[in-house]
Amino acid sequence: MELAAVILAAGKGTRMKSDLPKVLHRVCGRPMLGHVLNAVVGAGVTKTVVVAGFGAQQVIDFLGDNATVVLQEEQLGTAHALQQAEGEFARYTGDLLVVCGDTPLLRASTLARLARTHRESGAVATLLTAEMADPSGYGRVIRTAAGNVSRIVEQKDASPEELLVQEINTGVYCFKAPGLFEALKEISPANAQGEYYLTDIIQIFVQRGLTVQAVTLEDPREVQGINDRIQLSRAEKILRRRVLEELMIQGVTVMDPDNTYVDQDVKIGRDTVILPFTFLQGKTEIGSHCIIGPGSKITDCVIGDHVKIEYSVLAGSDIGSHTVIGPYAYIRPGTVIGEHARVGDFVEIKKSTVGNGSKIPHLSYVGDAIIGEKVNVGAGTITCNYDGKNKHQTILEDGAFIGSNTNLVAPVKVGRNAVVAAGSTITKDVPAHALGVARERQTNLADWAKKRRE
Repeated sequence: MELAAVILAAGKGTRMKSDLPKVLHRVCGRPMLGHVLNAVVGAGVTKTVVVAGFGAQQVIDFLGDNATVVLQEEQLGTAHALQQAEGEFARYTGDLLVVCGDTPLLRASTLARLARTHRESGAVATLLTAEMADPSGYGRVIRTAAGNVSRIVEQKDASPEELLVQEINTGVYCFKAPGLFEALKEISPANAQGEYYLTDIIQIFVQRGLTVQAVTLEDPREVQGINDRIQLSRAEKILRRRVLEELMIQGVTVMDPDNTYVDQDVKIGRDTVILPFTFLQGKTEIGSHCIIGPGSKITDCVIGDHVKIEYSVLAGSDIGSHTVIGPYAYIRPGTVIGEHARVGDFVEIKKSTVGNGSKIPHLSYVGDAIIGEKVNVGAGTITCNYDGKNKHQTILEDGAFIGSNTNLVAPVKVGRNAVVAAGSTITKDVPAHALGVARERQTNLADWAKKRRE
């Protein structure tokens, strides 16, 4: 049996107080909608339709080719939102998951269990429910004396007795697609909100004598909706802990999970240690046996094995195995550092290649450079790569030795095994094996200081 999904993502999220559609606010490095999309795909969905409204173009731009987008130009309720997808399922005869776009904690395994139960029971509709100690704000699941689902009542329409019910509707459903959209047309906005509630479809099915089933969540936190920034931060904390625990199960040491922040898409090899106050973001991949942190921020980087990084910021770069970075290094996008290299304190590298075994120990700026293998860049070295209009390249060939406090005015090349004397400003190429010196000879004036004091 085929499985498709409709993700309801048209709401503005007024309480978020944002120009960004609510479903595009990030949780653990990924927009909420991205988490939901991954969950439905992980559950076996082969076709996904997203119902967008506020900020529709932003939603379309985010989804790309990963889903079909239909518009709900006027938000008239959840049933009305689902109706907008009817044209995408004209000939579809399989099962249809309906999920809210602001439930980033929902697991693929939960949706798979919902779909499996739905198929095995032969029900026309199966809803996901949860038991909550405080069900305020949620629609209540009303059952018959025999325990069957009879209807769902929204909180604003519930009687005092119904408000005592602790089983809530999560807004997640699995339907048989044939006949679903015809039944939606029978829903009326006769409620406190004047909206077309998708929940009313349950009572319509029951009145027809059709089977409606329910699957109860084991962890109600999965369906925590996000309506404001406070709830967003709570979801962030839950999901980050989930990510860290999964990494620890896979063999990664996280010394202090309460103060370590790892995005959903980050990959880390076994026996790597993540120290406190470290942020690993984006598509970062870290090898095995590394020590990362403390106090480091790494975004969209690929890092080899046995690498040590402390108190440093890295973005969009590749770092080879057995390399040491920091403390207080800044590695900017487009940088590739080889194996067994050393980048020390207060070094900034931008869009450069650093070869195997090379060292830039401290207090240097390297931009738009190609540095060969086993090169030593002395303290205070600056590549003067920008002339006010264009960027130029500096090349340091294998084995070159750059003395401290050197200015390399690009474009310039220092040849293989050449040496640049400390304190030089190099404006011309230095041939291989040569010594480059570009500074005035020292002159000592006898008794100058004594006479000045007198």
